[in-house]
Amino acid sequence: AIREDGMPGGRNKSIGPVQISEEEIERIMSGQEFEGEANMSWSNNGDSDHSSPGNGVSESNQPSPVSTPSSSRSVELNGFAALRDQYIGTPVSTHYQYLPHLFSYSAHSALMPPQTRSLDPQSHSLINQLVSAEDLEPLGTPMLIEDGYKVTQAELFALLCRLADELLFRQIAWIKKLPFFCELSIKDYTCLLSSTWQELILLSSLTVYSKQIFGDLADVTSKYSPSDDELHRFSEEGMEVMERLIYLFRKFNQLKVSNEEYACMKAINFLNQDIRGLTNTSQLEQLNKRYWYVCQDFTEYKYPHQPNRFPDLMMCLPEIRYIAGKMVNVPLEQLPLLFKAVLHSCKTSVSKE
Repeated sequence: AIREDGMPGGRNKSIGPVQISEEEIERIMSGQEFEGEANMSWSNNGDSDHSSPGNGVSESNQPSPVSTPSSSRSVELNGFAALRDQYIGTPVSTHYQYLPHLFSYSAHSALMPPQTRSLDPQSHSLINQLVSAEDLEPLGTPMLIEDGYKVTQAELFALLCRLADELLFRQIAWIKKLPFFCELSIKDYTCLLSSTWQELILLSSLTVYSKQIFGDLADVTSKYSPSDDELHRFSEEGMEVMERLIYLFRKFNQLKVSNEEYACMKAINFLNQDIRGLTNTSQLEQLNKRYWYVCQDFTEYKYPHQPNRFPDLMMCLPEIRYIAGKMVNVPLEQLPLLFKAVLHSCKTSVSKE
């Protein structure tokens, strides 16, 4: 709904087809949901039963309503912009002298001719650690369907629920394997995940899982035919989200983000010190800055002829945050139509290239 002042209406407490609370996240993060991990020493593979209470999967695989603390879902659009302005154009602090040759990005550096150089060993090590923490295996949620089968709204919604459950579970497992895991408290990780999980899922769907999302899932959504009533009820928030998602897909398709860049972008977005309720914002800021510079170092080394690549990547993050925040206002019953429209448009645009 649109208010008289032109701003979106009240924020729904339901954020998406996943049921998870801060208490459940903290229980998972503290090891109570993982056998043999009572001492909070995380396993290397991060495997767990996908039917644990923390990821909202029931034995019957039925969709469940979602409730997430609305206080943690404020869209921090200005937070990332402020962070970018703060760290671009400033010298590397003494805390990061182990990356001696890294220089801050500025408009002037974009005009400099590309120079052949090596990747700093510390950057190489940190990036490898981030990539190792990722689960890059194909998604296990079945997304194959018989030819000629007509998918109903309820069936597509149930599939989206299971898919979101799996993606969320992978983010929880990812946190356990982060190289800086011991540097923050469980409380801070709980706060960070409850505020950024939608953004992490969206980022991963646009990158490492894009072939399945814009391939297999798009094939399923193509077999769903919305009713006239569904089309008529599609909200303005849904239209805006659709347009921005299509733009973001084209941007990522153009950039062809590597696994290394994705891992850095994900860590930078996750380490958002502007989220309310955090206890160690100074450490978060240092970690965010660390991977900001590491990502810049990698892109300038790997793509010397693309001087604007690093800022292009970073500017995708506030857009992801904005879209994730806007999806809060899309009614759950409109998600099947939203996904059908987005995936159809994106798949069509790729086929024309």
